[in-house]
Amino acid sequence: MTHLTLEKDRRGSTERIKKLRDISDNQCEPCVSMERAVLLTEAYKKYEGKVSAPVLRGKAFKYIMENRTLYIEKGSLIVGEKGHKPWAAPTFPELCCHSLEDMDNMNNREKVFFRVSEEDRKIQEDVIIPYWKDRALMTRMESLLPEEWHKLFNAGLYTEFLMQRGPGHTVADGKIYQKGYIDFIDDIQRSIDNLDYNNDLEALNKKEELEGMKLVCEAMIIFGERYAQKARELAAVETDEQWKQELLELAEVCDVVPKHAPKTFRQAVQMYWFTHIGVTVEMNNWDAYSPGKLDQHLEPFYNQEIASGDLTREEAREILENLWIQFNNQPAPPKVGITLKESATYTDFCNINTGALRPDGTSGVSDVSYLILEVMDEMKLLQPSSNVQISKKSPEHFLREAIKVSRKGWGQPAFYNSEAIVQELLFLGKEIDDIRESGIASGCVETGVAGKEAYVLTGYLNVPKVLELVQNRGFDTYSNQQVGLDLGDPCKFSSYEEWYEAFFKQLKYVVDVKIAGNNIIERMYMESMPVPLLSVITDDCISSGVDYNAGGARYNTSYVQCVGIATITDSLASIKKNVYEDKVVSISELLAACKADFKGYDDIFDLVHNKTPKYGNDDDYADSLMVDVAESLQETIAGRKTPKGATTVVEFLPTTCHVYFGQVMEASPNGRHAHIPLPDGISPEKGADRNGPTAVIKSASKLDQLKTGGALLNQKFTPAVVAGEEGISHMASLIRSYFAMDGHHMQFNVIDRATLIKAQENPKEYENLIVRVAGYSDYFNNLDRALQDEIINRTEQEFA
Repeated sequence: MTHLTLEKDRRGSTERIKKLRDISDNQCEPCVSMERAVLLTEAYKKYEGKVSAPVLRGKAFKYIMENRTLYIEKGSLIVGEKGHKPWAAPTFPELCCHSLEDMDNMNNREKVFFRVSEEDRKIQEDVIIPYWKDRALMTRMESLLPEEWHKLFNAGLYTEFLMQRGPGHTVADGKIYQKGYIDFIDDIQRSIDNLDYNNDLEALNKKEELEGMKLVCEAMIIFGERYAQKARELAAVETDEQWKQELLELAEVCDVVPKHAPKTFRQAVQMYWFTHIGVTVEMNNWDAYSPGKLDQHLEPFYNQEIASGDLTREEAREILENLWIQFNNQPAPPKVGITLKESATYTDFCNINTGALRPDGTSGVSDVSYLILEVMDEMKLLQPSSNVQISKKSPEHFLREAIKVSRKGWGQPAFYNSEAIVQELLFLGKEIDDIRESGIASGCVETGVAGKEAYVLTGYLNVPKVLELVQNRGFDTYSNQQVGLDLGDPCKFSSYEEWYEAFFKQLKYVVDVKIAGNNIIERMYMESMPVPLLSVITDDCISSGVDYNAGGARYNTSYVQCVGIATITDSLASIKKNVYEDKVVSISELLAACKADFKGYDDIFDLVHNKTPKYGNDDDYADSLMVDVAESLQETIAGRKTPKGATTVVEFLPTTCHVYFGQVMEASPNGRHAHIPLPDGISPEKGADRNGPTAVIKSASKLDQLKTGGALLNQKFTPAVVAGEEGISHMASLIRSYFAMDGHHMQFNVIDRATLIKAQENPKEYENLIVRVAGYSDYFNNLDRALQDEIINRTEQEFA
């Protein structure tokens, strides 16, 4: 098995797909698209101050969809781009107005760059900055957030997702396959007609919100009609008879969707894609609008057309492969600063759930599920991210086929526990019927109810750095200022219990400041940044007349993503055992060793790194401390209510933030060197897990994952370890065993350390090498050196 035969430009089941793939991979360059920003500015200049915020957002979106460039690539069966062409990323100045320095950085950085032309830069300077610099939400946030929030933020105690990107994280359920946007307009009008201005004091606000929703539905209909017209105009002058006919067929598809409900498999795929483009053009939301249970959504169309003979399996596969290319054409919008550090990737975290349970509780695996696995395997693209949901009812054949794809070494699919997802959502108060209909995993590992829930990520929490603040009496050496509580001289703490009490006090302070900031930011989105399109397709926004960003969804959840639980666990174990129980080193000596990054303290490093209990080895000594930390996180975070009525939930995932968080930290008491990345998710520290994968899952399962919104676990194997039918059986048993212990998620890197080192040394020879990073895959060459090293240094597991 080699990792050098991916041949990006030649993957696809037909010549059509191979050509489209070649264009996407080899003829497109990531660039900024200024068109949306210009059209938005024109609309705001025309309407701002004259209409309410929801109507303003609706009119602006309609203006964009009426005037934006339409792109149709020759041979494409599915159409729609976020920018004016493939790999062109729009900007969202109403959220973050990029400076000219930002634009230069985007253009010039070596990795995750976006080319900015001189014309683009001139538009930013002359049109965008003058209007948006002081209006942008991020600008206003920076002035409203208190000083203590900024201090902790600049010190790397946490990040904030919503400074450069808007709330999103909602996933498609089945409604867009059952209704067209003309039907949504009818639903909206009924809600308007039923408003009671005598008894409902919010009736006028609701009417404004509903009017905004109606405008975006009209915009979506116009978008489809314009594509139909464009296709016919191209057909009228086309000399290639086959493409001429295909353009006319494309026009017929766009005559139906998105105005009306789809009737065919191709129309259903196009309906989803138009909606995806609409949602991601309306707002730069985190985790692009995912299709959720795509196999179940498409299955009725597939079965009907296969039975009638109007569709072949090969044709359905080609349509899905084209959809994969459309995903690949849409890089995540440009990010700068800390937001780039927490998510340094082109991937927009669109996640497909395959094989999930059906609403009646039976297995959802169908021929479409296997078709998606085949497309995923053939295309080997970073987007969309793909997962399989595995339940006790999943056919063993489906699990093994998914493992066959996973062990090829490019990180997809990830594996999710269907039963755990149900239990997690029940714990968070969702109704069982809603959960069974559309309980899914999205983004990296987050759980939610598709089409009915706004589950918003608020940013990452650097848990081990909280302990570092205790060590330094609240002083941060990275930002060189006092940012936390001074809880006294730690060298005078007389017991481990006193240490933990100080950690808990510092944790509560940091969390209080972060969540206070979250609430300020959420209120700003509620009042000035409605998303009427996302509201249309999320229950119960139309019936309540309340925006998605204001709590209109049936369920509302706010996540704090905790990072570094293995580091904090092992550090506490080091302090407890070595200082207070075995008394083999004093606390002053241990803290001095950390300050010196263990230089000149070889004996202490050997003690804490090699001879102290570590999480990830099924060692109750260390694992019990992990449970203590997890319970403290639950106590300080979970259950808090937000301004829009959401409930705050603990989650364990890092994206790329574990690298950034490690970079802003000193050495840790567990032997982790200064500025080295933290472990990802709930994975053990690099090299700490020495007893094999079974011990890892036993340790991880001691965390009560059913009380979280998701917990990411990475495992790494060499190709030889998982080779053959025996290798598949070992992986299947590992997954089944972990899920039987209520594990939420597991994913794999199947690649050897030597290959990764060669790829780092000779990047041009490994341009197509894909690895699993955290909740997503990426090209190894797209990762910065620190993240590459972190993946190289993950433990290579073996089955006993």
